Amino acid sequence: MNTLNVPLIFPQPPTFTNIEDERRHRKQRLAAAFRLFGRFGFSEGIAGHITARDPERPDHFWVNPFGMHFSLIRASDLILVNHQGEIVEGNKPVNQAAFAIHSQVHAARPDVVAAAHAHSVYGKSWSSLGRLLDPLTQDACAFYDDHALFNDYTGVVLELEEAKRIAQSLDNKKAVILRNHGLLTVGNSVDEAAWWFITMERSCQAQLMAEAAGKPILIEPECARLTHKQVGSHHIGWFSFQPMYDLIVSQEPDLLD
Repeated sequence: MNTLNVPLIFPQPPTFTNIEDERRHRKQRLAAAFRLFGRFGFSEGIAGHITARDPERPDHFWVNPFGMHFSLIRASDLILVNHQGEIVEGNKPVNQAAFAIHSQVHAARPDVVAAAHAHSVYGKSWSSLGRLLDPLTQDACAFYDDHALFNDYTGVVLELEEAKRIAQSLDNKKAVILRNHGLLTVGNSVDEAAWWFITMERSCQAQLMAEAAGKPILIEPECARLTHKQVGSHHIGWFSFQPMYDLIVSQEPDLLD
């Protein structure tokens, strides 16, 4: 039997019959994303945040408590914030920069369920160059013609107008490089947004290493566009996160609490 003729069947994102189950799912995926960010060393003191839009109130989002290490976050620790910055559920503070950036991204992109930003080492190193990523590898092609550059830096993002400019720079793409700051990724699920951040951070690392060693050979544009279709879809972004989710839940099941 020629197995090459057998179509690949990929798992599909879950569907829900009630809001409570969908909310629990998003919060647990969000907690898992934080645990993975902590494990990969994406934490930097009090900096960094991932948000998930509430399935019942789309103008509200769940976010990490300000000052809590990524590696300790459980689903029950997450804070619900509305688009005025008011805490609706939870008794811990929220990072003002997290509210500013994410509120404007969620407002500008109704398709976005989740957004991720952290001060990861390779992402912020690459951001200081003020350049887009090149199509050097198959993985980097997920971002080919699908990420933007916010070519400005004026300090910690606390003003909504600054955050609006970031959202405008993102446009309809999956990621934006914030110059002298770091990376921001978005997705139609928490899983997708988290995966794009993880693989974009690694793509930054790969390009920094390749350029330090010599002159990298770029993938041709036509091939890069094809590869983007193969590795850069919403579904592949979601699916790529599943092995990591299974791993972190098996090792740190308390995150689900």
